[in-house]
Amino acid sequence: MLAVGTLIEQLSGWASTLRVDDVPERVRALTVSQLLGHLGALFAGARHSTGRRLLSLGAPLGDDAAQSAYVTAALTMLLDFDDTVFAGHVSHSAAGVPLAYARCAELDGERLLLSVLAATEVAARVTAAATLGPFRGQTAAHTHLAGAVTGRCMAESLGAATMVDALGLAFAQPPWSLNHAFFGSDAKLLTASTPIRTGLDAVDAARAGLRGAPDLLEHRDGFLARFATTPLPQAIGGLGSRWHTDSLSIKVHPGCAYIDAAIDAARSLHPRVVDRFDQISSVEVDASIFTVGMEERSAAYLAGASSGLAALNFSVGYSVACALLRGGLDVEDFEAARVGDGRVWRVAGVVRVRHDPALSRRALVAAAPLGAALRMAGRDGAAWLAGGAGIGEEEALELLGPPEETFEGAEKAVGARVRVTFADGGEVSAEVDIPEGGAGPEMRLRHREIACEKFLRCASPLLGGSQAQDLCAQIEALWGLDAPAVRALLGELRAGLQA
Repeated sequence: MLAVGTLIEQLSGWASTLRVDDVPERVRALTVSQLLGHLGALFAGARHSTGRRLLSLGAPLGDDAAQSAYVTAALTMLLDFDDTVFAGHVSHSAAGVPLAYARCAELDGERLLLSVLAATEVAARVTAAATLGPFRGQTAAHTHLAGAVTGRCMAESLGAATMVDALGLAFAQPPWSLNHAFFGSDAKLLTASTPIRTGLDAVDAARAGLRGAPDLLEHRDGFLARFATTPLPQAIGGLGSRWHTDSLSIKVHPGCAYIDAAIDAARSLHPRVVDRFDQISSVEVDASIFTVGMEERSAAYLAGASSGLAALNFSVGYSVACALLRGGLDVEDFEAARVGDGRVWRVAGVVRVRHDPALSRRALVAAAPLGAALRMAGRDGAAWLAGGAGIGEEEALELLGPPEETFEGAEKAVGARVRVTFADGGEVSAEVDIPEGGAGPEMRLRHREIACEKFLRCASPLLGGSQAQDLCAQIEALWGLDAPAVRALLGELRAGLQA
């Protein structure tokens, strides 16, 4: 059946009529894992000293749903520990807003998860439609206009007409991120919170009878015309058949996903390096343009022990040095005591990140973070790939192939090689193609295990191991929980976050 109506009308009509029987079992399972991973990021943020200050702005999962959504988004943004799909960091709004409204809307588990799923699918599509433009990743803050409106409209069963007007109003003044603020201050923490508040206000306005422009996404003077150099309105398609949730990636390290492979490689080298850490003379990281770009952007904002959270979260050098020394990366690595560790900064100072065209080609062709969009763009997408991978446009066009009809086989292959050299000339090295938790074959097999491990690791220090295990089991059973059980679950999570 051909889609009818404007892009906003198509999205709103589909989301408002979504039922559990419309959702494949694998997608239902991934939605639970997405929620577990999101809650893990929330607990990690609440454990951090900056997160404790954020709690003064309001109670996560509290009685004031709008303020709860605002604070929760800041906490999940704090350590860049959120999970992603193609395309975008959707969970700050797509999971956070339904969670915030679940109590007052008296949601059962099925309605809560359907709200998360619908918001994810809508926000991912809008983000994909503009992803060939100036903003991607966290800086694509417009993602959360769509996630907040859809998540709340679904939670409160407001219907398609209200959603159409609310999306039209929300996208009337989309956020334009500034890199200097993002990397050089704490403003990055509010990257999702501010558009979430705009989206929630737009829902209130729509309920009061204000009208939005239903063609605002595709209009010649609308959102895509301003926010995309190559607009992809076709990304809105495939509703109910091409599930963006299939491309879920769950972060297992706090920080930018583009440096996860380098961290994984360094973590695998830890047993062979830790006793000789002070003898490291150089660390070479071969990586794609995604990783190289993050290192270049963050480097100017690093200031040793005085570095801000955003710069640290995007720093290959700092993260790799921590992983080599400690065998991983955790919340405590972004607290003052560890950020001031001179041993880490000495090694971070000898890390060199080099562009590898083959790794770029692999990363650019993979569905996430960009390949699916390049395929949708056809020859324009091939030009993007050719420039990033250092190949001819015709070769790029052949490499890309046709657009995906489904994301069931999606990969996020942002790989890296790490080689450590010691003062005596000895070397050790490791290579990672798809980082742990990245979309791919292993993730499809292990997503629930990975999500549970993240939740337990992040929540146990505040909840205690036994309670964290119990809550994890309740979340895993969420599709079958009634409204009182969901309310009780939210109460326990809220109490733990404020412990």
